[in-house]
Amino acid sequence: MTAHPDTVLIVDFGSQVTQLIARRVREAGVYSEIVPFQSAAEGFQRLRPRAVILSGSPASTTEADAPRAPDAIFDANVPVLGICYGQQTMCAQLGGRIEGGLHREFGRAFMEVRQPSPLFDGIWAEGTRHQVWMSHGDRVTALPEGFEVIGTSPGAPFAAIADEVRRFYGVQFHPEVIHTPDGAKLLSNFVHRIAGLRGDWTMAAFKDQAIEEIRAKVGSGRVICGLSGGVDSSVAAVLIHEAIGEQLTCIFVDHGLMRMNEAEEVVAMFRDHYNIPLVHVEAQDLFIDALTGEMDPEVKRKTIGRLFIETFEAEAKKLGGADFLAQGTLYPDVIESVSFTGGPSVTIKSHHNVGGLPERMNMKLVEPLRELFKDEVRALGRELGLPEHFVGRQPFPGPGLAIRCPGGVTREKLDILRQADAIYLDEIRKAGLYDAIWQAFAVLLPVQTVGVMGDGRTYEFVCALRAVTSVDGMTADFYPFDMEFLGRAATRIINEVRGINRVVYDVTSKPPGTIEWE
Repeated sequence: MTAHPDTVLIVDFGSQVTQLIARRVREAGVYSEIVPFQSAAEGFQRLRPRAVILSGSPASTTEADAPRAPDAIFDANVPVLGICYGQQTMCAQLGGRIEGGLHREFGRAFMEVRQPSPLFDGIWAEGTRHQVWMSHGDRVTALPEGFEVIGTSPGAPFAAIADEVRRFYGVQFHPEVIHTPDGAKLLSNFVHRIAGLRGDWTMAAFKDQAIEEIRAKVGSGRVICGLSGGVDSSVAAVLIHEAIGEQLTCIFVDHGLMRMNEAEEVVAMFRDHYNIPLVHVEAQDLFIDALTGEMDPEVKRKTIGRLFIETFEAEAKKLGGADFLAQGTLYPDVIESVSFTGGPSVTIKSHHNVGGLPERMNMKLVEPLRELFKDEVRALGRELGLPEHFVGRQPFPGPGLAIRCPGGVTREKLDILRQADAIYLDEIRKAGLYDAIWQAFAVLLPVQTVGVMGDGRTYEFVCALRAVTSVDGMTADFYPFDMEFLGRAATRIINEVRGINRVVYDVTSKPPGTIEWE
Protein backbone atom coordinates (compact mmCIF):
# COMPACT_ATOMS: atom_id res chain seq x y z
CA MET A 1 0.00 0.00 0.00
CA THR A 2 1.03 3.62 -0.49
CA ALA A 3 2.66 5.19 2.56
CA HIS A 4 0.17 7.03 4.78
CA PRO A 5 0.88 10.72 5.38
CA ASP A 6 0.09 10.38 9.11
CA THR A 7 1.91 7.26 10.26
CA VAL A 8 3.04 6.17 13.73
CA LEU A 9 6.10 3.93 13.64
CA ILE A 10 6.26 1.28 16.37
CA VAL A 11 9.73 -0.14 17.01
CA ASP A 12 9.38 -3.72 18.22
CA PHE A 13 11.96 -4.86 20.76
CA GLY A 14 10.28 -8.25 21.22
CA SER A 15 7.38 -7.63 23.59
CA GLN A 16 4.56 -10.18 23.47
CA VAL A 17 2.04 -7.34 23.28
CA THR A 18 3.60 -5.04 20.66
CA GLN A 19 0.69 -5.74 18.32
CA LEU A 20 -1.65 -4.27 20.91
CA ILE A 21 0.12 -0.93 20.64
CA ALA A 22 -0.62 -0.84 16.91
CA ARG A 23 -4.23 -1.82 17.53
CA ARG A 24 -4.77 0.92 20.10
CA VAL A 25 -3.27 3.55 17.79
CA ARG A 26 -5.48 2.40 14.92
CA GLU A 27 -8.51 2.42 17.21
CA ALA A 28 -7.71 6.12 17.64
CA GLY A 29 -8.07 6.49 13.86
CA VAL A 30 -4.34 6.78 13.11
CA TYR A 31 -2.38 4.41 10.88
CA SER A 32 0.49 2.59 12.60
CA GLU A 33 3.12 0.14 11.42
CA ILE A 34 5.43 -2.17 13.36
CA VAL A 35 9.07 -2.74 12.41
CA PRO A 36 11.62 -4.92 14.27
CA PHE A 37 14.41 -3.01 15.97
CA GLN A 38 16.93 -4.63 13.62
CA SER A 39 15.43 -2.77 10.65
CA ALA A 40 14.05 0.27 12.47
CA ALA A 41 16.47 2.68 10.78
CA GLU A 42 15.31 1.56 7.34
CA GLY A 43 11.67 1.65 8.43
CA PHE A 44 12.04 5.16 9.85
CA GLN A 45 13.58 6.37 6.60
CA ARG A 46 10.94 4.63 4.44
CA LEU A 47 7.82 5.60 6.38
CA ARG A 48 8.86 9.09 7.52
CA PRO A 49 6.52 8.78 10.52
CA ARG A 50 4.97 11.69 12.35
CA ALA A 51 5.52 9.96 15.72
CA VAL A 52 7.39 6.94 17.12
CA ILE A 53 6.55 4.46 19.88
CA LEU A 54 9.22 2.19 21.37
CA SER A 55 7.84 -1.14 22.62
CA GLY A 56 8.65 -3.32 25.61
CA SER A 57 11.11 -6.20 25.50
CA PRO A 58 12.29 -9.28 27.40
CA ALA A 59 15.84 -7.86 27.08
CA SER A 60 17.71 -5.69 29.59
CA THR A 61 19.35 -2.40 28.68
CA THR A 62 22.13 -3.26 31.12
CA GLU A 63 23.39 -6.02 28.81
CA ALA A 64 26.20 -5.18 26.40
CA ASP A 65 24.31 -6.32 23.31
CA ALA A 66 20.89 -4.95 24.31
CA PRO A 67 18.80 -3.70 21.37
CA ARG A 68 18.73 0.04 20.81
CA ALA A 69 16.56 2.50 18.92
CA PRO A 70 18.16 4.27 15.94
CA ASP A 71 19.65 7.59 17.03
CA ALA A 72 17.99 9.20 14.00
CA ILE A 73 14.63 8.86 15.78
CA PHE A 74 15.75 11.16 18.61
CA ASP A 75 17.26 13.66 16.17
CA ALA A 76 14.25 13.98 13.85
CA ASN A 77 12.08 16.40 15.87
CA VAL A 78 9.16 13.94 16.09
CA PRO A 79 7.35 12.92 19.29
CA VAL A 80 8.59 9.68 20.88
CA LEU A 81 6.86 7.53 23.48
CA GLY A 82 8.86 4.78 25.20
CA ILE A 83 6.91 1.95 26.85
CA CYS A 84 8.62 -0.18 29.55
CA TYR A 85 11.87 -1.27 27.85
CA GLY A 86 11.24 1.52 25.35
CA GLN A 87 11.39 4.05 28.19
CA GLN A 88 14.57 2.45 29.53
CA THR A 89 16.47 2.39 26.24
CA MET A 90 15.41 5.97 25.50
CA CYS A 91 16.82 7.07 28.85
CA ALA A 92 19.99 4.99 28.45
CA GLN A 93 20.63 6.34 24.97
CA LEU A 94 20.01 9.97 25.98
CA GLY A 95 22.29 9.97 29.03
CA GLY A 96 20.18 8.55 31.87
CA ARG A 97 20.91 5.54 34.04
CA ILE A 98 19.21 2.12 34.36
CA GLU A 99 19.49 -0.28 37.26
CA GLY A 100 19.03 -3.95 36.49
CA GLY A 101 17.20 -6.74 38.25
CA LEU A 102 16.78 -5.34 41.77
CA HIS A 103 13.29 -3.87 41.66
CA ARG A 104 10.97 -6.32 39.95
CA GLU A 105 7.36 -5.21 39.52
CA PHE A 106 4.87 -7.45 37.73
CA GLY A 107 1.11 -7.16 37.45
CA ARG A 108 -1.28 -4.57 38.86
CA ALA A 109 0.26 -1.44 40.35
CA PHE A 110 -0.92 2.07 41.18
CA MET A 111 0.69 5.20 39.81
CA GLU A 112 0.35 8.63 41.36
CA VAL A 113 0.30 11.59 38.96
CA ARG A 114 2.98 14.08 40.08
CA GLN A 115 2.62 16.72 37.38
CA PRO A 116 0.11 17.60 34.67
CA SER A 117 1.09 16.62 31.12
CA PRO A 118 -0.54 16.51 27.68
CA LEU A 119 -0.10 12.74 27.98
CA PHE A 120 -2.64 12.74 30.85
CA ASP A 121 -5.01 15.46 29.58
CA GLY A 122 -8.64 14.61 30.21
CA ILE A 123 -7.89 11.30 31.95
CA TRP A 124 -5.58 11.73 34.97
CA ALA A 125 -5.34 14.85 37.14
CA GLU A 126 -2.36 15.86 39.25
CA GLY A 127 -2.39 14.19 42.67
CA THR A 128 -4.68 11.33 41.66
CA ARG A 129 -3.83 7.61 41.80
CA HIS A 130 -4.60 5.14 39.00
CA GLN A 131 -4.24 1.46 38.22
CA VAL A 132 -1.59 0.51 35.66
CA TRP A 133 -0.01 -2.77 34.55
CA MET A 134 3.69 -3.29 35.21
CA SER A 135 6.04 -5.95 33.84
CA HIS A 136 9.69 -5.08 34.50
CA GLY A 137 12.80 -6.17 36.32
CA ASP A 138 14.96 -3.13 35.48
CA ARG A 139 14.07 0.48 36.20
CA VAL A 140 15.25 4.01 35.46
CA THR A 141 17.30 5.49 38.33
CA ALA A 142 18.52 8.74 36.74
CA LEU A 143 16.86 10.83 34.04
CA PRO A 144 18.52 12.34 30.98
CA GLU A 145 18.80 16.10 30.85
CA GLY A 146 15.51 17.81 30.06
CA PHE A 147 13.24 15.12 31.54
CA GLU A 148 10.95 15.45 34.55
CA VAL A 149 9.00 12.90 36.57
CA ILE A 150 5.26 13.11 35.93
CA GLY A 151 4.20 9.86 37.63
CA THR A 152 5.52 7.45 40.28
CA SER A 153 4.61 4.01 41.61
CA PRO A 154 5.89 2.10 44.67
CA GLY A 155 8.26 0.05 42.52
CA ALA A 156 9.11 2.68 39.89
CA PRO A 157 10.03 6.21 41.02
CA PHE A 158 10.15 7.17 37.34
CA ALA A 159 6.90 5.44 36.30
CA ALA A 160 6.10 8.26 33.85
CA ILE A 161 8.54 10.88 32.55
CA ALA A 162 8.41 13.71 30.04
CA ASP A 163 10.61 16.12 28.14
CA GLU A 164 7.86 18.46 26.99
CA VAL A 165 10.21 20.59 24.86
CA ARG A 166 11.38 17.70 22.69
CA ARG A 167 8.04 15.88 23.08
CA PHE A 168 9.75 12.76 24.45
CA TYR A 169 7.71 10.67 26.90
CA GLY A 170 8.28 7.42 28.73
CA VAL A 171 6.09 5.14 30.83
CA GLN A 172 7.30 2.13 32.79
CA PHE A 173 3.83 0.52 32.63
CA HIS A 174 1.99 -0.93 29.63
CA PRO A 175 -0.84 1.37 28.44
CA GLU A 176 -1.69 -0.98 25.54
CA VAL A 177 -3.11 -3.79 27.71
CA ILE A 178 -6.64 -3.76 29.09
CA HIS A 179 -5.29 -4.06 32.64
CA THR A 180 -4.32 -0.37 32.38
CA PRO A 181 -7.93 0.87 32.22
CA ASP A 182 -7.18 4.31 30.73
CA GLY A 183 -4.21 3.19 28.64
CA ALA A 184 -5.97 3.51 25.29
CA LYS A 185 -6.86 7.12 26.13
CA LEU A 186 -3.24 7.82 27.01
CA LEU A 187 -2.10 6.50 23.62
CA SER A 188 -4.83 8.56 21.97
CA ASN A 189 -3.49 11.65 23.73
CA PHE A 190 -0.02 10.89 22.41
CA VAL A 191 -1.06 10.59 18.77
CA HIS A 192 -3.67 13.38 18.77
CA ARG A 193 -2.75 16.01 21.37
CA ILE A 194 1.03 15.62 21.28
CA ALA A 195 1.74 14.48 17.71
CA GLY A 196 -1.21 16.41 16.25
CA LEU A 197 -2.35 13.58 13.99
CA ARG A 198 -5.85 13.44 12.54
CA GLY A 199 -8.10 10.47 13.30
CA ASP A 200 -9.13 9.92 9.70
CA TRP A 201 -7.83 6.39 9.02
CA THR A 202 -11.15 4.63 8.33
CA MET A 203 -12.22 1.46 6.56
CA ALA A 204 -14.12 3.46 3.95
CA ALA A 205 -10.93 5.36 3.10
CA PHE A 206 -8.90 2.15 3.17
CA LYS A 207 -11.33 0.43 0.80
CA ASP A 208 -11.20 3.22 -1.79
CA GLN A 209 -7.41 3.41 -1.62
CA ALA A 210 -7.04 -0.39 -1.83
CA ILE A 211 -9.28 -0.61 -4.89
CA GLU A 212 -7.26 2.07 -6.69
CA GLU A 213 -3.98 0.35 -5.86
CA ILE A 214 -5.22 -3.10 -6.93
CA ARG A 215 -6.29 -1.68 -10.30
CA ALA A 216 -2.96 0.08 -10.73
CA LYS A 217 -0.97 -3.02 -9.82
CA VAL A 218 -2.96 -5.60 -11.79
CA GLY A 219 -3.74 -3.55 -14.87
CA SER A 220 -5.19 -5.94 -17.47
CA GLY A 221 -3.65 -9.02 -15.81
CA ARG A 222 -5.43 -12.08 -14.45
CA VAL A 223 -5.62 -12.86 -10.75
CA ILE A 224 -6.18 -16.20 -9.01
CA CYS A 225 -7.28 -16.11 -5.38
CA GLY A 226 -6.80 -19.03 -2.99
CA LEU A 227 -10.12 -19.13 -1.15
CA SER A 228 -10.06 -20.98 2.18
CA GLY A 229 -13.65 -20.30 3.16
CA GLY A 230 -12.63 -18.09 6.08
CA VAL A 231 -13.29 -14.40 6.59
CA ASP A 232 -9.82 -13.20 5.53
CA SER A 233 -9.57 -14.75 2.07
CA SER A 234 -13.25 -14.06 1.42
CA VAL A 235 -12.93 -10.35 2.18
CA ALA A 236 -9.78 -10.19 0.03
CA ALA A 237 -11.62 -11.85 -2.86
CA VAL A 238 -14.64 -9.53 -2.69
CA LEU A 239 -12.38 -6.47 -2.48
CA ILE A 240 -10.32 -7.58 -5.49
CA HIS A 241 -13.47 -8.45 -7.46
CA GLU A 242 -14.83 -4.97 -6.80
CA ALA A 243 -11.58 -3.58 -8.21
CA ILE A 244 -11.08 -5.75 -11.32
CA GLY A 245 -14.27 -7.80 -11.81
CA GLU A 246 -13.98 -10.80 -14.16
CA GLN A 247 -10.19 -10.66 -14.16
CA LEU A 248 -10.39 -12.54 -10.85
CA THR A 249 -10.95 -16.29 -10.50
CA CYS A 250 -11.19 -17.90 -7.06
CA ILE A 251 -10.04 -21.44 -6.35
CA PHE A 252 -11.71 -23.01 -3.32
CA VAL A 253 -9.87 -26.14 -2.18
CA ASP A 254 -12.44 -28.08 -0.15
CA HIS A 255 -10.26 -30.28 2.07
CA GLY A 256 -13.05 -31.87 4.09
CA LEU A 257 -11.87 -30.34 7.37
CA MET A 258 -14.39 -27.51 7.59
CA ARG A 259 -17.34 -27.21 9.94
CA MET A 260 -20.85 -28.37 9.16
CA ASN A 261 -22.18 -26.87 5.89
CA GLU A 262 -19.41 -24.24 5.65
CA ALA A 263 -18.18 -25.39 2.24
CA GLU A 264 -21.69 -25.19 0.79
CA GLU A 265 -22.15 -21.69 2.24
CA VAL A 266 -18.91 -20.45 0.65
CA VAL A 267 -19.82 -21.81 -2.79
CA ALA A 268 -23.35 -20.38 -2.61
CA MET A 269 -22.18 -16.94 -1.48
CA PHE A 270 -19.51 -16.52 -4.14
CA ARG A 271 -21.33 -18.09 -7.08
CA ASP A 272 -24.89 -17.01 -6.37
CA HIS A 273 -24.66 -13.80 -4.38
CA TYR A 274 -21.50 -12.19 -5.77
CA ASN A 275 -21.30 -14.02 -9.11
CA ILE A 276 -17.52 -14.30 -8.74
CA PRO A 277 -15.87 -16.92 -10.99
CA LEU A 278 -15.18 -19.86 -8.66
CA VAL A 279 -13.49 -23.23 -9.12
CA HIS A 280 -14.66 -25.62 -6.38
CA VAL A 281 -12.05 -28.37 -5.94
CA GLU A 282 -13.50 -31.29 -3.99
CA ALA A 283 -10.30 -32.67 -2.52
CA GLN A 284 -11.68 -34.23 0.66
CA ASP A 285 -10.40 -37.74 -0.11
CA LEU A 286 -6.89 -36.50 -0.93
CA PHE A 287 -6.50 -34.63 2.36
CA ILE A 288 -8.22 -37.09 4.67
CA ASP A 289 -6.40 -40.09 3.21
CA ALA A 290 -3.08 -38.32 3.82
CA LEU A 291 -4.02 -37.45 7.41
CA THR A 292 -5.60 -40.74 8.41
CA GLY A 293 -3.86 -42.19 11.45
CA GLU A 294 -1.37 -39.31 11.74
CA MET A 295 -0.69 -38.52 15.40
CA ASP A 296 1.84 -35.67 15.23
CA PRO A 297 0.06 -32.26 15.15
CA GLU A 298 2.94 -30.55 13.37
CA VAL A 299 2.99 -33.20 10.65
CA LYS A 300 -0.76 -32.66 10.25
CA ARG A 301 -0.28 -28.95 9.74
CA LYS A 302 2.54 -29.31 7.25
CA THR A 303 0.69 -32.02 5.34
CA ILE A 304 -2.32 -29.76 4.97
CA GLY A 305 -0.13 -26.85 3.80
CA ARG A 306 1.76 -29.00 1.28
CA LEU A 307 -1.38 -30.57 -0.18
CA PHE A 308 -3.09 -27.20 -0.45
CA ILE A 309 -0.20 -25.80 -2.47
CA GLU A 310 -0.03 -28.87 -4.72
CA THR A 311 -3.79 -28.87 -5.34
CA PHE A 312 -3.91 -25.15 -5.94
CA GLU A 313 -1.00 -25.33 -8.37
CA ALA A 314 -2.66 -28.13 -10.37
CA GLU A 315 -5.91 -26.16 -10.68
CA ALA A 316 -4.08 -22.97 -11.66
CA LYS A 317 -2.40 -24.85 -14.51
CA LYS A 318 -5.80 -26.04 -15.74
CA LEU A 319 -6.90 -22.41 -15.93
CA GLY A 320 -3.86 -21.57 -18.05
CA GLY A 321 -2.10 -19.77 -15.21
CA ALA A 322 -2.39 -16.17 -14.13
CA ASP A 323 -0.27 -13.08 -13.61
CA PHE A 324 -1.06 -12.60 -9.93
CA LEU A 325 -1.82 -14.68 -6.85
CA ALA A 326 -4.18 -13.13 -4.28
CA GLN A 327 -4.05 -14.13 -0.62
CA GLY A 328 -5.84 -13.05 2.55
CA THR A 329 -2.60 -12.43 4.44
CA LEU A 330 -3.16 -10.25 7.54
CA TYR A 331 -0.78 -7.98 9.40
CA PRO A 332 -0.26 -10.43 12.30
CA ASP A 333 0.76 -13.07 9.72
CA VAL A 334 3.30 -10.67 8.26
CA ILE A 335 4.67 -9.76 11.70
CA GLU A 336 4.91 -13.38 12.85
CA SER A 337 6.46 -14.59 9.60
CA VAL A 338 9.32 -12.14 10.12
CA SER A 339 9.90 -13.70 13.58
CA PHE A 340 11.58 -10.56 14.95
CA THR A 341 13.09 -12.16 18.02
CA GLY A 342 13.46 -15.79 17.02
CA GLY A 343 10.14 -16.79 18.59
CA PRO A 344 7.92 -19.77 17.77
CA SER A 345 5.98 -18.10 14.94
CA VAL A 346 7.35 -20.48 12.30
CA THR A 347 5.82 -23.39 14.20
CA ILE A 348 2.59 -21.57 15.01
CA LYS A 349 2.08 -20.54 11.36
CA SER A 350 3.43 -23.70 9.71
CA HIS A 351 0.16 -24.35 7.84
CA HIS A 352 0.11 -20.78 6.49
CA ASN A 353 1.57 -19.68 3.21
CA VAL A 354 2.37 -16.09 4.07
CA GLY A 355 5.12 -15.81 1.49
CA GLY A 356 3.12 -17.06 -1.48
CA LEU A 357 3.29 -20.16 -3.64
CA PRO A 358 6.46 -21.72 -5.08
CA GLU A 359 8.54 -19.56 -7.43
CA ARG A 360 7.94 -22.01 -10.28
CA MET A 361 4.37 -20.68 -10.53
CA ASN A 362 5.81 -17.33 -11.61
CA MET A 363 3.05 -15.15 -10.19
CA LYS A 364 3.25 -11.84 -8.35
CA LEU A 365 1.45 -11.48 -5.03
CA VAL A 366 -1.63 -9.36 -4.37
CA GLU A 367 -2.24 -9.14 -0.61
CA PRO A 368 -4.62 -6.24 -0.04
CA LEU A 369 -5.22 -7.04 3.65
CA ARG A 370 -1.62 -7.29 4.79
CA GLU A 371 -1.89 -3.99 6.70
CA LEU A 372 -4.99 -5.03 8.66
CA PHE A 373 -5.75 -6.79 11.93
CA LYS A 374 -8.62 -9.28 12.19
CA ASP A 375 -11.18 -6.83 13.57
CA GLU A 376 -10.26 -4.37 10.80
CA VAL A 377 -10.84 -7.07 8.18
CA ARG A 378 -14.32 -7.62 9.61
CA ALA A 379 -14.97 -3.87 9.39
CA LEU A 380 -13.81 -3.90 5.77
CA GLY A 381 -16.07 -6.86 5.05
CA ARG A 382 -19.03 -4.88 6.36
CA GLU A 383 -17.95 -1.92 4.23
CA LEU A 384 -17.99 -4.26 1.20
CA GLY A 385 -21.48 -5.53 2.06
CA LEU A 386 -20.68 -9.09 3.14
CA PRO A 387 -23.47 -10.58 5.27
CA GLU A 388 -23.04 -10.09 9.01
CA HIS A 389 -23.41 -13.79 9.84
CA PHE A 390 -20.36 -14.43 7.67
CA VAL A 391 -18.25 -11.41 8.64
CA GLY A 392 -18.91 -12.05 12.33
CA ARG A 393 -17.76 -15.68 12.23
CA GLN A 394 -15.52 -16.70 15.07
CA PRO A 395 -11.91 -17.46 14.03
CA PHE A 396 -11.22 -21.05 13.00
CA PRO A 397 -7.61 -21.99 12.18
CA GLY A 398 -6.65 -23.13 8.67
CA PRO A 399 -6.01 -26.79 9.63
CA GLY A 400 -9.67 -26.90 10.68
CA LEU A 401 -11.03 -30.01 12.33
CA ALA A 402 -7.73 -31.85 11.88
CA ILE A 403 -6.28 -30.10 14.95
CA ARG A 404 -9.54 -30.54 16.88
CA CYS A 405 -8.94 -34.29 16.62
CA PRO A 406 -5.85 -34.86 18.79
CA GLY A 407 -4.30 -38.17 17.86
CA GLY A 408 -5.11 -39.99 14.66
CA VAL A 409 -7.56 -38.49 12.16
CA THR A 410 -10.21 -40.67 10.53
CA ARG A 411 -13.36 -39.94 8.53
CA GLU A 412 -15.48 -41.36 11.32
CA LYS A 413 -13.90 -39.10 13.94
CA LEU A 414 -14.25 -36.04 11.71
CA ASP A 415 -17.95 -36.78 11.15
CA ILE A 416 -18.53 -37.24 14.89
CA LEU A 417 -16.69 -34.02 15.71
CA ARG A 418 -18.47 -32.05 12.99
CA GLN A 419 -21.87 -33.01 14.42
CA ALA A 420 -20.91 -32.25 18.02
CA ASP A 421 -19.39 -28.91 17.04
CA ALA A 422 -22.54 -27.90 15.14
CA ILE A 423 -24.77 -28.71 18.11
CA TYR A 424 -22.52 -26.78 20.48
CA LEU A 425 -22.52 -23.66 18.29
CA ASP A 426 -26.28 -23.99 17.79
CA GLU A 427 -26.84 -23.94 21.55
CA ILE A 428 -24.53 -20.94 21.91
CA ARG A 429 -26.51 -19.04 19.28
CA LYS A 430 -29.85 -20.01 20.84
CA ALA A 431 -28.60 -18.69 24.19
CA GLY A 432 -27.64 -15.38 22.54
CA LEU A 433 -23.99 -15.82 23.50
CA TYR A 434 -22.27 -16.12 20.11
CA ASP A 435 -21.12 -12.50 19.92
CA ALA A 436 -20.02 -12.48 23.59
CA ILE A 437 -17.58 -15.33 22.95
CA TRP A 438 -14.39 -14.78 20.96
CA GLN A 439 -13.99 -18.45 19.97
CA ALA A 440 -15.88 -21.65 20.73
CA PHE A 441 -15.31 -25.16 19.39
CA ALA A 442 -15.60 -28.83 20.21
CA VAL A 443 -12.64 -31.21 20.46
CA LEU A 444 -12.82 -35.00 20.07
CA LEU A 445 -10.34 -36.35 22.59
CA PRO A 446 -8.24 -39.44 21.80
CA VAL A 447 -9.89 -41.17 24.76
CA GLN A 448 -12.76 -43.64 24.90
CA THR A 449 -14.65 -44.38 28.08
CA VAL A 450 -17.19 -46.92 29.26
CA GLY A 451 -20.63 -45.50 29.79
CA VAL A 452 -24.16 -46.73 30.34
CA MET A 453 -26.79 -45.46 27.90
CA GLY A 454 -30.26 -46.89 28.44
CA ASP A 455 -29.91 -50.57 29.25
CA GLY A 456 -26.54 -51.12 27.61
CA ARG A 457 -22.90 -50.28 28.01
CA THR A 458 -21.08 -48.12 25.50
CA TYR A 459 -17.42 -47.58 24.76
CA GLU A 460 -17.26 -44.23 22.97
CA PHE A 461 -15.32 -40.99 22.67
CA VAL A 462 -15.07 -38.07 25.09
CA CYS A 463 -15.91 -34.63 23.67
CA ALA A 464 -14.39 -31.51 25.17
CA LEU A 465 -16.06 -28.12 24.77
CA ARG A 466 -13.99 -24.95 24.70
CA ALA A 467 -15.15 -21.31 24.75
CA VAL A 468 -12.99 -18.29 25.47
CA THR A 469 -13.31 -14.56 25.79
CA SER A 470 -10.56 -12.37 24.39
CA VAL A 471 -9.95 -8.85 23.16
CA ASP A 472 -7.13 -9.67 20.78
CA GLY A 473 -6.66 -13.46 20.65
CA MET A 474 -3.23 -13.17 22.26
CA THR A 475 -4.56 -14.02 25.72
CA ALA A 476 -7.87 -15.66 26.56
CA ASP A 477 -9.97 -16.75 29.51
CA PHE A 478 -12.66 -19.43 29.54
CA TYR A 479 -16.27 -18.31 29.17
CA PRO A 480 -18.23 -18.84 32.43
CA PHE A 481 -21.23 -20.81 31.15
CA ASP A 482 -23.85 -21.64 33.75
CA MET A 483 -24.49 -25.31 34.50
CA GLU A 484 -27.90 -25.19 32.86
CA PHE A 485 -26.34 -24.31 29.50
CA LEU A 486 -23.59 -26.92 29.80
CA GLY A 487 -26.11 -29.57 30.79
CA ARG A 488 -28.33 -28.72 27.82
CA ALA A 489 -25.45 -28.77 25.31
CA ALA A 490 -23.97 -31.98 26.72
CA THR A 491 -27.33 -33.76 26.71
CA ARG A 492 -27.96 -32.87 23.08
CA ILE A 493 -24.50 -34.01 21.99
CA ILE A 494 -24.75 -37.34 23.80
CA ASN A 495 -28.29 -37.98 22.54
CA GLU A 496 -27.80 -36.86 18.95
CA VAL A 497 -24.20 -37.83 18.13
CA ARG A 498 -23.50 -41.53 17.89
CA GLY A 499 -19.95 -42.12 19.07
CA ILE A 500 -19.83 -39.77 22.10
CA ASN A 501 -20.87 -40.80 25.59
CA ARG A 502 -19.20 -38.15 27.73
CA VAL A 503 -18.80 -34.35 27.49
CA VAL A 504 -16.38 -32.18 29.50
CA TYR A 505 -15.84 -28.40 29.58
CA ASP A 506 -12.35 -26.90 29.40
CA VAL A 507 -11.76 -24.08 31.90
CA THR A 508 -8.10 -23.41 31.02
CA SER A 509 -6.97 -19.82 30.53
CA LYS A 510 -4.60 -19.09 27.64
CA PRO A 511 -1.45 -17.08 28.35
CA PRO A 512 0.30 -15.31 25.45
CA GLY A 513 1.94 -17.42 22.80
CA THR A 514 0.42 -20.82 23.62
CA ILE A 515 -1.04 -23.29 21.14
CA GLU A 516 -4.25 -25.01 22.16
CA TRP A 517 -5.43 -28.56 21.60
CA GLU A 518 -2.61 -29.64 19.33
